[in-house]
Amino acid sequence: MFTGLVHSAGEVEGVEPRPEGGARITLCSPVFRRTAVGDSIAVNGCCLTVTAVKDETAAFDLLGETLRLTNLGGLLRGSKVNLEPSLLPTDRMGGHFVTGHIDACGTVKSFAPHGGDWRLEIEAPGALMRHIVPKGCVTVDGMSLTVAEVAVSSFVIWIIPHTLSCTNLPGRRAGDRVNLESDLLAKYAEKLLNPEGKG
Repeated sequence: MFTGLVHSAGEVEGVEPRPEGGARITLCSPVFRRTAVGDSIAVNGCCLTVTAVKDETAAFDLLGETLRLTNLGGLLRGSKVNLEPSLLPTDRMGGHFVTGHIDACGTVKSFAPHGGDWRLEIEAPGALMRHIVPKGCVTVDGMSLTVAEVAVSSFVIWIIPHTLSCTNLPGRRAGDRVNLESDLLAKYAEKLLNPEGKG
């Protein structure tokens, strides 16, 4: 379980395809100084297990399915990723409940400065858009963010300078894929109201 409060933006040191499928990625960040093998870390919002760690470097083994369904499949050496260690019982719940299970990939429609802040618009699949409401929560590349505007197939988020400075957002451009996880409470409510999944 995570909160969507990104601790830092790490950097990809290497991506090594595995003969049997999938890949091993190696990331570098000070976050890993307090990490052990077996720990769960959200990487761009995707819950991954640490398989090796040394100093500020950690490795993760990714399934082929993970590479296909998330933006982790497009990582290259030097790519920036958002990192968050799993939640401890003593941690403050500053964001919202984030599972680290990606629902879908969205596409950055626009990302531009407006005064001292930035406006981010993301196009998302209809199955995910039904969980998006104004002032509601959504996780974008592991960041717990508040929805400001909702259109038919996209939503808008306003980014403050602090969020921009400590995440991978400075490298984002129109057309980029982003990992999305909709609000867990919205998914439970939908299931309770429509248990057969019709409509």
